[in-house]
Amino acid sequence: MADPLAGHIEDTRLADALSERYLAYAMSTIMSRSLPDVRDGLKPVHRRLLYAMQQLRLDPTAGFKKCARVVGDVIGKYHPHGDASVYEALVRLAQEFAQRFPLVEGQGNFGSIDGDNAAAMRYTEARLTEVARALLDGIEDDAVDLRPTYDGEEREPVVLPGAFPNLLANGAAGIAVGMATSIPPHNAGEVCAAALLMVRDPAVALDALLAAMPGPDFPTGGVIVEDARAMRQAYETGRGGFRLRARWSVEQGRFGTWTVVVTEIPYQVQKSRLIEQIAELLEQKKLPLLGDVRDESTTEVRLVLEPKTRGVEPEVLMETLFRATQLETRFGLNMNVLGADRVPRVMGLPEVLRAWLDHRHEVLLRRSRHRLAALDRRLEVLDGFLAVYLNLDEVIRIVREADDAKAALIAAFALTETQAEAILNMRLRSLRRLEEIEIQREHAALTRERGELATLLECPPLRWKRIATELEATRKKFGSGPLGTRRSTLAEPPAPVDISQISAVEREPVTVILSEKGWIRAVRGHAVDLAGQKFKEGDAPGRSLECWTTDRLCGFASDGRAFTLRASDLPRGRGDGQPIRLMVELSNEEQLIALFVAADGERWLVASAAGRGLMVKSEDLLAERRTGRQVLNLKPGERAALCVRAAGDHVALLGSNRRLLIFPTGEVPELARGTGVALQKYKEGSLKDMRTFDRASGLVWHEGVRPRGMADLADWVGKRGDAGRAAPVWVTRKA
Repeated sequence: MADPLAGHIEDTRLADALSERYLAYAMSTIMSRSLPDVRDGLKPVHRRLLYAMQQLRLDPTAGFKKCARVVGDVIGKYHPHGDASVYEALVRLAQEFAQRFPLVEGQGNFGSIDGDNAAAMRYTEARLTEVARALLDGIEDDAVDLRPTYDGEEREPVVLPGAFPNLLANGAAGIAVGMATSIPPHNAGEVCAAALLMVRDPAVALDALLAAMPGPDFPTGGVIVEDARAMRQAYETGRGGFRLRARWSVEQGRFGTWTVVVTEIPYQVQKSRLIEQIAELLEQKKLPLLGDVRDESTTEVRLVLEPKTRGVEPEVLMETLFRATQLETRFGLNMNVLGADRVPRVMGLPEVLRAWLDHRHEVLLRRSRHRLAALDRRLEVLDGFLAVYLNLDEVIRIVREADDAKAALIAAFALTETQAEAILNMRLRSLRRLEEIEIQREHAALTRERGELATLLECPPLRWKRIATELEATRKKFGSGPLGTRRSTLAEPPAPVDISQISAVEREPVTVILSEKGWIRAVRGHAVDLAGQKFKEGDAPGRSLECWTTDRLCGFASDGRAFTLRASDLPRGRGDGQPIRLMVELSNEEQLIALFVAADGERWLVASAAGRGLMVKSEDLLAERRTGRQVLNLKPGERAALCVRAAGDHVALLGSNRRLLIFPTGEVPELARGTGVALQKYKEGSLKDMRTFDRASGLVWHEGVRPRGMADLADWVGKRGDAGRAAPVWVTRKA
């Protein structure tokens, strides 16, 4: 019969036709290719691979079969796509560096962390792992729906039973049309522990879940250095990311030399490409602290990084490498998955766990109903067998004499057709007395099991208790041992480092000398004899500071500004140095009143000659610009007088009027910039000197003099802003 639509042409707008076809393509990509199902964590190609291998009886205890056989079954029966893409998916399921919990056990060359390809499918062999068996467990018990394959000749599962938390344990990545997914792998034992918390308390808080499952666990290990608050927000919303760094350690060599050894690299980073990247940057002189890189890996990763000089700090060397290479990566989190309703959406951690647990509950119900139906069928047959043994002679007579033995048995003993058929199919050997006892035992056991199943189906709390037992068994099986032990460690985010500070500087001791007329230079070594140093005619030593070439120096000027200098940038050698006013924008009327090493966590007390001051952190004194940073705001005619380290809990101030005042440093506010508060009041005179000290240690005003305890200082202790009292002789006399 001719097709009535043959040769039919339908007019339609091009835009409508294109949008309709593109939408169909987009939905096909989303539903059948790129996004995993939240219930079993698999994409269709992976699900079909596992199902095909299960149909081939490739259990963990069975022998291996050629991957070509598996791929052929998959593309022939379930997945009408190219063999190369299917084999690539199979290979990935077997790679221990790609899958946290491999679903396929491979035999042969399945690639390497260097990025090497697997051997051709005709050479490699595969079978399922215990993890895959857990995912498939119950598929023959009507646990999930089956649908026709693309050609209608076979049937395939819509989703796997999923006794293993595959979505979170192995993660997923895929790009669809208009959406994508990226889920890092996690530790299966921790996922099961979090799921157990949700079983016991469906309204469990996210913080409790994260206490059991603190973060990703990558198959290649590494160190996760992400802020805890950012990680919490990522798991709450389903969107975020994780910073992952290589694991490294320092190995000491001979004569004070050392090397950095990298033993774990970030997830999805090819080791060979990483080494090439480091070598290229080394050749381009973009890694000034690194001398050489060697790959000493065997089956374990071992990258050896040699510093250019042994004076380089290992932490500084690694910071430059983290910034410039893939030794640090960021793995995005976008939990965009297909829900049980087959609708794609982004889920948070609680929603993902809830969806998986609901699926396990549905699987338990379906398997229990399937088993109950099987028990009813078997018990029906056993009831018929027992009726035979009670009337054995009559049954034999009916079978021998009746024309329609089946109908006669049904009429004589009120049997069902199934029972009568089973009796007629019995072997003579089954009529033994021993066989009757076995049937009675089986009948009693199955009756007891049926009662338990009926109770289970009627009682939701009992079902969730059964699920909790299954989760605990999964946690014990896959959450410990070489496979289940956590590989990635969680660490606090590293302190931010200014990469511009890191240069090819060998860490060595120097003494910075600032002359009275503002000439600055650095001399190698500590304990330098200033008297033996040469200065310009009419100049003399001013300030000196012992530090290291890797230090940053802070200078505080009389106009209230703070400047930053790098010790490595200062002129070296035996010359006169360089005017500091060429290095920072300091006018001829102003001068540096303090020069010190800027150390994190320290506080400094700055004060004007008028007796006003404030407390400021070292971080707030740093300024990379030549113009510096205004810290102490001064009134017209005022000048900054002092800048001392706040090393104690009390401060002592001495005015030019010879009055001394002592009060707690806690009374001085900590600010990044300001006019400050009144520290000491003067009718005449100004601030002359200032010391900070600990109450327990006492005050040492001059070096080499015994400390004065609080009992000795009681007469001068007052409140901030007081005028103070006449200073004692041991303060006013010259040292």
